[in-house]
Amino acid sequence: MTSPETPHDKLASHFADFLTSRSVVSSADNTRLYALAKTLAEQQAAGHSCIELDPADANLLLASGLASNNALTPLIVESQRLYLRRYWQYESRLAMQLATLAAIQFDILDPEPALARHFPTDRQESDAQQQAARAALTQALTVVTGGPGTGKTTTVLKILALLLELNPNPPFIALAAPTGKAAMRLQQTIVANKAHLNCPETIKQAVPESACTLHRLLGAKPPSPYFRHNADFPLPYDVVVVDETSMVDLALMSKLVDALKPGARLILLGDKDQLASVEAGAVLADIARGLPEQTVELRHSHRFQGQIKALAEAVHRGDAEQAWQLLLTGDDAIHRLKHDAISYIGERYRRYFELIAAGAGLNEIFTEFQRFQVLCANQQGPYGAEDINRRVERAAAQAWPQSIGHTWYPGRPVMISRNHAATQLYNGDIGICLPDPADGQPRVYFPDRDGFRGLRPARLPACETVYAMTIHKSQGSEFDEAMLVLPERANPVLSRELLYTGITRAKHRVSVFAERDIFETCVARPSVRHSGLGEKLIATGSQA
Repeated sequence: MTSPETPHDKLASHFADFLTSRSVVSSADNTRLYALAKTLAEQQAAGHSCIELDPADANLLLASGLASNNALTPLIVESQRLYLRRYWQYESRLAMQLATLAAIQFDILDPEPALARHFPTDRQESDAQQQAARAALTQALTVVTGGPGTGKTTTVLKILALLLELNPNPPFIALAAPTGKAAMRLQQTIVANKAHLNCPETIKQAVPESACTLHRLLGAKPPSPYFRHNADFPLPYDVVVVDETSMVDLALMSKLVDALKPGARLILLGDKDQLASVEAGAVLADIARGLPEQTVELRHSHRFQGQIKALAEAVHRGDAEQAWQLLLTGDDAIHRLKHDAISYIGERYRRYFELIAAGAGLNEIFTEFQRFQVLCANQQGPYGAEDINRRVERAAAQAWPQSIGHTWYPGRPVMISRNHAATQLYNGDIGICLPDPADGQPRVYFPDRDGFRGLRPARLPACETVYAMTIHKSQGSEFDEAMLVLPERANPVLSRELLYTGITRAKHRVSVFAERDIFETCVARPSVRHSGLGEKLIATGSQA
């Protein structure tokens, strides 16, 4: 039976129809052009910035009048790749801008004593961290990559202290991340660790604490795709730090780099082995591959050890047999669920609902909720996030009928799914519905820098229940226990990077609900993003 056409399919078909109706080749050749244009639109929606071409298709496209190497045509053919013109412009401009940044060097007078003070040589991880700091002091572009717990944020905190100490004119610094949730985590880490810096108190006080989303940093102007800050009106900052860069897509990274003022430093943090961005591109992985001189990888993990680390490494290597055996024979840190997933989830949330019923404080409720999270491969379908959320709510309604009988019940957790500047809520922010102590009416409370703030449900932007979320949406988060739920059947979303990302969200325990064939399909299938950014950066570097 043929699957129903999705909105993305329809859009791709209309796009292909529109283009081929304007070609100058024969109707027979138009059939091939239609297929190429439709594939390009579908692959761009799937996260690829281009598609690979064979020479015959490249020649056909160039002869059609629809494509050229660099002229004002809707399609661009370059190095046997086909682009939508807009994404070719993003990629080409970003490659040029990054190469320009990579060539800029700064002179810092005798940084070694300060480096030694912040990064003692008797610690196993200090060499790589000191290398990253030295690079950030002397280069305009620095990429610090590494797996969970390798100290990326701690390293950048020390880098900021060094920049403030060693520059006669202290730099103006911005901290940002792709989502509100990731920005909040960056901010919390900075605040929690500033006191431990080995530097004067005046420097500690000068290190900024506030972090924001990239959209807020750049000054989003919804509903347009434009930002307040750009090349003509650059950001005022001397140093811009971006955490969770693996989540940043090609278009947003291009606009960020475009908005840097001349002479600014850009420091990118992230795990290049995680899932790439939802939108087009694999920017962090491409930059790390294309600009190795600007990239430092941290390998020693402070909190990520034992069986969880072994499982993540087996998945990363593509060793499906070892990964499965670890699930079956590992210690309490990794656990395979064979059946009754909803009962297991309900048991894990029991303490959370008990706190809700007892009228516990916001700190205690949020702390308990963040201990456990269900992570699904898919949003829809059996065992997708929507399905799990419905089933958990039904089970909870049976256990707590006095509380769960309407949409905004006490304890309903929600995730914001669309940026909303008016309420300062952003995609990925998580809130919990609780009765207002003053009038008993439902409010949804969100953590912020000063504690919590509550909003009436009617004021919220688009949001969804979040006992379960997709692994994609979990990036930038960590939980005491992550429960990974894979679908009953293989689908295109499943990949090695998806599984690795889900596993590495867990600090103490990973539970996996999956059949062996689906689990092994994930491990065996690396995610491939078609992009020319890495090659452009390599080519630029070889010409330098």
